[in-house]
Amino acid sequence: MEEARVSDVELSNLAYRGQLDQLRSAVLGDKSLASRTDQDERTPLHWACSAGHTEVADYLLQLGVPVDGKDDAGWTPLLIAASAGRTDIVRALLGKGAQVNSTNQVGCTPLHYAASKNRHEIAVLLLENGASPDSKDKLESTPLHRAASKGNLRIVEILLKHKASTNIQDTEGNTPLHLACDEERAEEAKLLVEHGASIYIENKEEKTPLQVARGGLGALLKRIVKG
Repeated sequence: MEEARVSDVELSNLAYRGQLDQLRSAVLGDKSLASRTDQDERTPLHWACSAGHTEVADYLLQLGVPVDGKDDAGWTPLLIAASAGRTDIVRALLGKGAQVNSTNQVGCTPLHYAASKNRHEIAVLLLENGASPDSKDKLESTPLHRAASKGNLRIVEILLKHKASTNIQDTEGNTPLHLACDEERAEEAKLLVEHGASIYIENKEEKTPLQVARGGLGALLKRIVKG
């Protein structure tokens, strides 16, 4: 069976396949190979993060490879590791000083991906290492928008604990509460209102979260506001 090839740089293929011994041998001959970029402007560290090979990532970091290199779409190793759910690698990258609020071409931070993909432990690691809970992507969405729309209740709780703003509006004028109501995420909506989310902010369609809410959710949120 042919081994997976993702890169035109052989060391990146070894990193992606987790072949640490072969990678070590190659680097012994030429240490600069560990930082060489490929057709996607990715380094072996990018590929180790993508495939989740912690030992390979640790070895490359010990060599002192650039920790914040961006590929041709603006992804750093930390963005890849957070999105792919590689908790141990995220921890190692942060330990080497990786930029926690780095953004890719669409303006997303590692925390955006942790929030949308329900990576609890990674979200906490990022926030404890200085991630901004209110970072905005190119659509002005925050991690709280992501978590609220997807029904990731535990992430919503984590973000609110770290003082995420509840009333930031995205490019459509939606707050996280609008998105929670639209997707019928009742628990998330209740939690947001309990933490100060307004039920009266209008989006660009001139609709408030109350008007977006379906069923009895609007009435429930009104009762919470009235106490």
